[in-house]
Amino acid sequence: MNLLIVESPSKAKTIEKYLGNGWRVIASVGHVRDLVPESGSVDIEHDFKPKWQIMPGKEKQIKLIIDEIKKADAIYLASDPDREGEAIAWHINDILNTRDVIKSKPVYRVTFHEITKNAILAALKEPREIDNNLVDAYLVRRILDYLIGFSISPLLWRRNLGKSAGRVQSVAVKLVVDREKEIEAFKPIEYWSVDANCNVDKNTFIAGLVKFNGKKIEKMTIENQKMVDDIISVINTPTTGIVSNIEKKKVQRHAAAPFTTSTLQQEAARKLHFSSKRTMATAQKLYEQGFITYMRTDATNLSVEAVGEIREYISKEYGDKFLPPTPNIYVTKSKNAQEAHEAIRPTHFLNQKVNLSGDEAKLYELIWKRTVACQMSNAEFDSVSVDIDVKNAVFHCVGTTRIFDGFMKVYIEDNDDEKESGDVKLPVLNINDKIEITSLKPEQHFTQPPARFTEASLVKKLEELGIGRPSTYATIMSTIVDRKYVEQDKQHRFHPTVAGWVLVSYLANYFKDLVDVNFTAKTEDTLDDVSNGKKDKLSSLQSFWNPTNNMINSAKDVKTVDIINNINDFMHNHLFKDNNNVCPKCGAKLGIKLSKYGAFIGCNNYPKCNYTMKLTDNAPTPEEQTTEKTQSEKELGENIFFRIGKYGPYVTNGEKNVSAKKYNFENISLDIAKELLNGEKKKVEPIILGKNPETDKPIYYYSDGRYGPYLSSNRVNVSVKEKPGLEEAIDLINSKKTVKRSFVKKAK
Repeated sequence: MNLLIVESPSKAKTIEKYLGNGWRVIASVGHVRDLVPESGSVDIEHDFKPKWQIMPGKEKQIKLIIDEIKKADAIYLASDPDREGEAIAWHINDILNTRDVIKSKPVYRVTFHEITKNAILAALKEPREIDNNLVDAYLVRRILDYLIGFSISPLLWRRNLGKSAGRVQSVAVKLVVDREKEIEAFKPIEYWSVDANCNVDKNTFIAGLVKFNGKKIEKMTIENQKMVDDIISVINTPTTGIVSNIEKKKVQRHAAAPFTTSTLQQEAARKLHFSSKRTMATAQKLYEQGFITYMRTDATNLSVEAVGEIREYISKEYGDKFLPPTPNIYVTKSKNAQEAHEAIRPTHFLNQKVNLSGDEAKLYELIWKRTVACQMSNAEFDSVSVDIDVKNAVFHCVGTTRIFDGFMKVYIEDNDDEKESGDVKLPVLNINDKIEITSLKPEQHFTQPPARFTEASLVKKLEELGIGRPSTYATIMSTIVDRKYVEQDKQHRFHPTVAGWVLVSYLANYFKDLVDVNFTAKTEDTLDDVSNGKKDKLSSLQSFWNPTNNMINSAKDVKTVDIINNINDFMHNHLFKDNNNVCPKCGAKLGIKLSKYGAFIGCNNYPKCNYTMKLTDNAPTPEEQTTEKTQSEKELGENIFFRIGKYGPYVTNGEKNVSAKKYNFENISLDIAKELLNGEKKKVEPIILGKNPETDKPIYYYSDGRYGPYLSSNRVNVSVKEKPGLEEAIDLINSKKTVKRSFVKKAK
C-alpha cells in the first residue's frame, strides 16, 4: 500500500476517490509543528537554531500518520505547492525520521496544482525530493517573524503601545496611517469646467471647452467664478459653431490577464464585496473539491492543455470570430520562478455549470468568466473626436461605439470599466457643419484628497511595493482588523484607529527600517533569492537580524516620556485641529497619554489638573477605567479570547473554554488558541497504586487534575508533584483527615 499525505481532510477525500485501491490518503490538517511560543526558541548564538514543538492538538495527527506508515510500502508527501507546503512536508519528514518510523521505506515529494485525476497521476509519476531551498526560505521568514515579534512586542506591552508588531502587518498599518495623514493635510483647490449643450438636426450632445482666446484650457485652468463669467460674456449663447476638425480611428481593448491571488482578491472585493479572507477561504474550498487550480500564485500563464481546452470552448460557443489566431500570452511579473506556477483557473471549461451554491458559486463564476475571456479576441470600438469652433473658443467631444464585443461578450474587468464601456454616440458630422450652441453649462469642482484604502486597493499597493506574497495578503488584512489597528466603514474603507496611530508613530520613530517599504520589499526579494538558491539561509538571516537587533537594543533604553513626546509630535495635527491643544480647565497644553485601556488625551499639568478627554466614543476615560469591572484577557481575533480565570489561563470562543496552562499573554497566538479549541482532550484513566490497609479502599493516582497530579482514596484528595510509591501514598492519604460534610435534604 502507498500512503499519500496532503494538508486538508476534504482534499484527502477527493484524491482518494481518484486513486482507488492500493492507496491510503490522509491529511496533516495544515502545519503540525512550529517554534515553541516562548522567548529563546531561536538560538541566535548558534546559527539561529530553532526549537520546535508539535502544535497543540496535532499529536493525534502525528500518531495517525505513524500508524499508517507502519502499513505502507512508500510515503508520498503532497502538501501544497508553495513554501508553506514544502515546509509542512519537511516538518513531517523530520518528525518521522526523529522518531525512527520510516526505516528503509522510500519517501517522495509530489506537487500538483489542480485536484484532477490526470494531474494527480501525472505528479505521482514524477516524484522529487524535498526542495531545501524552499524550506530555507520558509525558515528565514519564520525565524525573522518570530524574532521581530518576540523582541518588539514586549516593548509595546510594557508601555501600552500596542498588541504586537509584525514584519509585514506593521507596514500595512503605516500605509493606512500615512494615507490618513495625506487626507487630513489635504487642502482642496477650486476649479471649473465649461460645457456646451450642442444641437444639430435635433440631435443633442455635449462638448467641453478646450481652448479660449488662443489659450489651451486644461483641468485646472479656470480657477474661479470670475473667469467663468468672463468666458460666458464672450460666448454669448445661443450661438452657432462650425465643425473644424474630425478624427476617426478604431480602438481595441485587450482582455485582462487570468487571476493571480492578488487580482482575484481585488476583483472579488469590487464585484462580490468579499473580504480577502472570505475570498481565500472560498477559493480554498473550490481548489480542494477539484474545481480550480491552486489559489496562491503570482503567475498569469496558463498551461498549454488549458489554453487548448479554452479555445475549443470559445470556438464552439461563440464562433471563430471571437477566437484570436494565436493564444493570448500574459507575462508573469513574479520574481520567484519556483512559485510561479499557473494562474488561478477552472480545471475544466466545457461545462460552466457545476453543482455549487453561495459564495463558491459566485467566486467560481468570476474565475470561469475571467479565464475564458482572457483567450478571446479584443473588443473593438469606433472612436470619433470632433472640434467645434465658436467665436474665441473651441469645444471638443468624443464619441465611441462598440462595433465588436470580443472578450466583453463574457467579462468586463470591474464595475468602473463597465460604466465607461457604454457607447457615447455622436450624430454623423462633417467638416464645416454648423452646430447650434443652445447654452453653456459651467460647473464648479474641487480637487479630491487621495482615496482611503479598501482591502482591494491595499492588497494592490502591497503587491506594487513588493511587500508580502500571495499566501500572506488575506492574513495581513484580517490581522490588522482583528488587532484593532484599523477599522472599516460601510464602504469597506480602512480608517486607522488610535491604536494604529500610536503603533505607527512609535515604530516610525524607533524602528524606521521595520516600517520602511523598501526595507520590507528587500526582505521579500531576499526570501525569493533563498528559495531560488541564489542566497544562503544563514547570511540572509544575519543581514536582516543584525540591524533590526540594533534598533531593538536602542529602543530598550528610551524613556517613556520621550516616547510619548514623539507620539504627540507625530499625531499633533491629527489630534488637535488648528493647533487647539489648550486645556479648558487650566490653560496648560494637552497631549496624548497611554494606559492599559488605551490612549486618551490628558492635561500636561497633571496631577494638579485632572482634565481628560476620550479619543473615541467607546474608549474609557481614566475615571471610567478605575470603576469599570475588568477581566484580564487578550483578544486574539475571530472572536477568540485568551483569559486568566479563577482556575488559570484558558482560551474561549464564547461556546467552548479550553485550559491553556502552558501559555501567557506573551506567547499565546490565534493559531495556538484555535488548535487548543479544535483539539480533543483525551481522558486519562487513573492508576491504582494499591489498597489503603486502614480503610481497605483503593488509592488512585491521577496525572491530569485541574491543579496537577493528585492522589484520591475514599473521598480524600492529596496533591502531589509526581507519582509516589504505595507506602508514601498511604502515608499521604492517612495523614490528611477526611473532610466531613453535612448534607441537608431540600424540602419539596
